Amino acid sequence: MTDNSPAASIADRAADRVVIFDTTLRDGEQSPGASMTFEEKLEVADILDELGVDIIEAGFPVASQGDFDSVREIAERVKNATIAGLARAGAKDIDRCAEALRHARNPRIHTFISTSPVHMRYKLQMEPEKVLEMIASSVSRARNLVADVEWSAEDGTRTEHDFLCRCVETAIAAGATTINIPDTVGYSTPQEYEALFRMVRERVPNADKAIFSVHCHDDLGLAVANSLAGVRGGARQIECTINGMGERAGNAALEEVVMAMRTRPDALPFHTNIDAKMLTRASKLVSAVTSFPVQYNKAIVGRNAFAHESGIHQDGMLKNAHTYEIMTPESVGVSKTSLVMGKHSGRHAFKEKLKELGYELGENALEDAFRRFKDLADRKKLVYDEDIVALVDDEIVTANDHIKVAALTVIAGTAGPQTAALTLDIDGEKKTHQATGNGPVDAIFNAIKALAPHEAALELFQVHAVTEGTDAQAEVSVRLSEDGKSVTGRGADPDTLVASARAYVAALNRLMVKRNKTKPEAMKAG
Repeated sequence: MTDNSPAASIADRAADRVVIFDTTLRDGEQSPGASMTFEEKLEVADILDELGVDIIEAGFPVASQGDFDSVREIAERVKNATIAGLARAGAKDIDRCAEALRHARNPRIHTFISTSPVHMRYKLQMEPEKVLEMIASSVSRARNLVADVEWSAEDGTRTEHDFLCRCVETAIAAGATTINIPDTVGYSTPQEYEALFRMVRERVPNADKAIFSVHCHDDLGLAVANSLAGVRGGARQIECTINGMGERAGNAALEEVVMAMRTRPDALPFHTNIDAKMLTRASKLVSAVTSFPVQYNKAIVGRNAFAHESGIHQDGMLKNAHTYEIMTPESVGVSKTSLVMGKHSGRHAFKEKLKELGYELGENALEDAFRRFKDLADRKKLVYDEDIVALVDDEIVTANDHIKVAALTVIAGTAGPQTAALTLDIDGEKKTHQATGNGPVDAIFNAIKALAPHEAALELFQVHAVTEGTDAQAEVSVRLSEDGKSVTGRGADPDTLVASARAYVAALNRLMVKRNKTKPEAMKAG
């Protein structure tokens, strides 16, 4: 007999809810070149909380003082989400994590240790029994400090099944409330991953005492598919990042797993608390602060996700949008480009446009943005929404930089060498230098090196237009590397050369931040 009571309906609905654990600020920031400043991390944390993310992994507190400070500040300011900090299976890591989370409304310690044969032998240099001891001691220590403890089996998909079950049972017995079995190296397939969760949940006697979690990397392009397969296997937490940010090929993209469940409830009868209309705004903010452009054909949030150029497709769309769109642009926060903003638009209209685009700026930030908008409107006939987004994001990213571009004059042409006269504002002091180079961009970068000496190598220089037209803003990405550290900066301006200077300086500012960061030592036996 079927129970159709309201209580049964609520219980079923709760059983089908998938918790979203966002690790953009931790795993996402580990993308080479993607370091965020303290202020940028706070911006991202705020939008993740507004988006409806259940758990925000704010960082790795023991990694550096900067990481500790950002986790502590996020823990104090976030109103709704649980705040998690990452910790290895050692007392120092766990205590430092608990200290950073002290003022969080809902703190979670996320502790981990490797469980696969290759990791235990070569990374940890530990025997399996020692790993089990470490699991028990680390989880129990964390549980004595906070009520919510997550334990992860690093390289779980390459762990022997019998040992994995012993590890999971030990972690739950020690007090773990969430068990994460990550596909750390992106090796698994959907069928294998689903079967893995079914196996563990059936074989571990106390499995019903914890929520199971997926954490998938995209080395084979299967992170989203694997994450959804794990949910079908009984997991009810997905660990993911905005835009799929993460080490190597990245993590499962939050926007993709969320919209897959929303769009295909027939095949994926699960739901989340994410406000999907904020996905595009969150994507643009993370792209701006990390200086990682979103590929044009990226699912859900890419520039071409709702673009149709084929004549056949356009004809179908004109007759019925459902012919070629399985979701509406509005459902993920994409609005049709508006051309109503221009040099005669006032402050109030500009403020309303910012609200429409998802920005809430303070008075000082609003004044700065409005001034730059008016400057842009004097130089362009039509100001698109994308222009305003690029303008405001550029202001947010550079607001706390030590070095800023103050003025630039370039002399270029067929008769070289080309010359750049550049003025930088360095901690409030303006300095000017004139340099030559093999082309105007080379001349600009040489001038920057003269004013702010460094040995970083240029790895990437990339230009694209924000909108169509010859007066479109240029958006430039620059990647610099130094002593194994890689950072990316981005700049936007209607003048491609000015945008290039801003991008290089933005990367230089990030490199200065990265120089001050230290990485935790690798976990060793004993």
